[in-house]
Amino acid sequence: MPYIVGIIEIIMVNVGKYHTLKVVKEVGFGVYLDGGEDEILLPTRYVPKGLKTGDEIKVFVYHDNEQRLTATTATPVGEVGDIVMMEAVTIASIGAFMKWGIMKDVFVPISQMSSKMVPGKSYFIYLFIDEQTGRVTGTEKIDKFLSNHELTVQEHETVDIVVFLKTDIGYKVIINSKHLGVLHYNEVFQELKPGDKLKGFVKHIRPDNKIDVSLGTRGYDKVVSEETKLINMLEANSGYLPYNDKSDPAEIYAYFGVSKKTFKMTLGALYKKKVIEFTQTGVKLINQP
Repeated sequence: MPYIVGIIEIIMVNVGKYHTLKVVKEVGFGVYLDGGEDEILLPTRYVPKGLKTGDEIKVFVYHDNEQRLTATTATPVGEVGDIVMMEAVTIASIGAFMKWGIMKDVFVPISQMSSKMVPGKSYFIYLFIDEQTGRVTGTEKIDKFLSNHELTVQEHETVDIVVFLKTDIGYKVIINSKHLGVLHYNEVFQELKPGDKLKGFVKHIRPDNKIDVSLGTRGYDKVVSEETKLINMLEANSGYLPYNDKSDPAEIYAYFGVSKKTFKMTLGALYKKKVIEFTQTGVKLINQP
């Protein structure tokens, strides 16, 4: 991010991160962006139509194969500090190259591998900057980056979740690439697999710092957004839908994409506002022509 010192703007660009940078020069093979000490090339294939000198654009910055800073508008699997699932592309005697989702693979040195990787299979990888090379590097030894000893999240806080492992009680998940938590089966109405990325919130933190999470957004915020969604769905179906608070939870999730608990809370909120009324077979909008 930029810092202002007097009238001089100092731009700090971190490799393996997203930045919003200004176009300083247009060339035949792309545009150059202001990277502070260095100008950073955004190749033509990633330059949006109409982008010109002086405009700003959000890009991901990385090193190309010749160690030059390069920008892209493509979306990588993850950025520095993330724990993500990555597919092994090539296995060599010195390590493995993992698919990053951009015009560059991430190298995992053999010293950072904890399993015998196979091309085409995916593994959990933590992305960091190697101190010797300055390049984005990966490690399969993610345990040392995950700890619930000192938590950086609070109850009801919105978090990023990556499914880690299926257990007897639910899914073990990685929270914000820092902590481990549990998403219980009664909170899930879809089949999940390791590596799936989800939005959720911290439902409960236990005295031993174990974390229970739920999907979506929490409480009132979720109901407000679902109210609008339900009204729109009713209007699109002539003001009536064959679902109510007695409908099967699986059917509710399949149609509305929410748990029965959230669905019932949404119905209750709309009923109190006299927007809907219940019928024997479903729910309908009031004053619908």
